[in-house]
Amino acid sequence: MRKIAMTVAGAALLVGAGLATAPGAQAATPCPSGAVCIRETNGTILSKNIFYSYGAHNLSNVTGYRVVVNSQTGGAGFQECLGYNGTNCSPVYRATGDYAAIDYTPINSLVLVP
Repeated sequence: MRKIAMTVAGAALLVGAGLATAPGAQAATPCPSGAVCIRETNGTILSKNIFYSYGAHNLSNVTGYRVVVNSQTGGAGFQECLGYNGTNCSPVYRATGDYAAIDYTPINSLVLVP
């Protein structure tokens, strides 16, 4: 229980500092159903950052803190990768919705998985 409380306290600290919050619901562009999207810092989503097909997608000029939105259906997930072409990747994230903002400067590709 202590670990959970410390994790919640840490998350609250990040949210209070504005580091883990998504853009306001009114300002944010929705991610289309069936896609994974990367939001710009102003809450918009560029068409080049909407991904529908499974497999690796190399990123270009995606830097700074970004929010990823998983709008895929059927339990499909995604991975964030340090290398191009889907190498050196994170675990698979399957939950739908907005993820906490992270620094995308070292991230070079996303992999969509069924």
